[in-house]
Amino acid sequence: MTSSVVPALAALLFASTAPLLAQAPPAPKPDAPPADTKPAEPAEKAAAPAGNALVDSLTEAELDEVITLLKNNFIKPEALSDKELKRATVQGALARLAPGAALAQAPAGAAAESSPFRSEILDGRIGYVRLGSTSAANVGELDSALAKFAEKACGAVVLDLRATPSSSDFEQMAEVCRRFAPKGKVLFTVRKSNVKQEQVLTSKEEPKFRGIIVVLVDRNTAGNAEVIAAVLRTHSTAMIIGQQTKGEAVEFTELPLASGKLLRVAVAEVALPDKSGVFPGGVKPDVIVDVPQETAEAVLKQGLEKGVTDLVFETERPRMNEASLVSGANPEFDAAHALQKSKGERPKAPLRDAILQRAVDFITTVKLYQQKTKPAK
Repeated sequence: MTSSVVPALAALLFASTAPLLAQAPPAPKPDAPPADTKPAEPAEKAAAPAGNALVDSLTEAELDEVITLLKNNFIKPEALSDKELKRATVQGALARLAPGAALAQAPAGAAAESSPFRSEILDGRIGYVRLGSTSAANVGELDSALAKFAEKACGAVVLDLRATPSSSDFEQMAEVCRRFAPKGKVLFTVRKSNVKQEQVLTSKEEPKFRGIIVVLVDRNTAGNAEVIAAVLRTHSTAMIIGQQTKGEAVEFTELPLASGKLLRVAVAEVALPDKSGVFPGGVKPDVIVDVPQETAEAVLKQGLEKGVTDLVFETERPRMNEASLVSGANPEFDAAHALQKSKGERPKAPLRDAILQRAVDFITTVKLYQQKTKPAK
């Protein structure tokens, strides 16, 4: 039997055993924490290694043996025709290489996605930046925002990468990192499949911000945003909050098929200074905050249109105070009367950005600790 059948078997076994593995309950881990202490990671990231383990344990001789046994005994021989084996090979290869390879009906990168920049100051003490696209224009906006934060003596910055579209513009990734990383550091290295020499990108100037940095990511964060988050954690001790990222810190090329379909393949990979990669595992946050996709989309939409302050801080309910006593008003009574007029229906809970709230809580805690441990003059 030819060696070309071997990858076909691997793909076939991967495809056929995956449903069975998915149905089986996971083996208990002796030291695992209670289920409610940490949100589960995305299923697609957790299932892949288990699905490959048994196939990976087979020797080349065993692969040939299993192929022969399948062809001689399977109830539907047509499922093991040369055509079906080739189809299984492609299906299994794409599944194993994901997210580094995929088939598409039309060009996925025909038009670069754009996302606007936004910044504001939270509670007069925390600079907030929604980076958007890693374009030259947005990097310029970032410089202006950091200068404004410095004028207002903001000792902390939240860099929100949840609305940053995936891109493989390595130089623009480096430009964002340079705003926060120390001078002279290797930011990341680009390894290309067909080029022996690696591209090394470094920080060239002193950082434009020194202080507490918190980076926000979610399960849709991919490509350049993943690299920025990982580099800032490495060089600027940034805290990453949110969900595990996609694991697509690569450069893709789209290869056309004769039918017009496209094969999208990763041709360059980003490696961090310690030689570790972000592809395909993604970036795991320091603090995991699980948020439903619907809520995440609503938060990003409102944050762009109206700002994020109202998504973070609670609105204090009306209370009696000195001013109301002088005016003879009773805000508590007025609130109760309004609730009674609405037939007792309580207003819908306001939308909150749980990930950003956690970031603000973290910064507040660090600041309080720094104040308490600051030596007396």
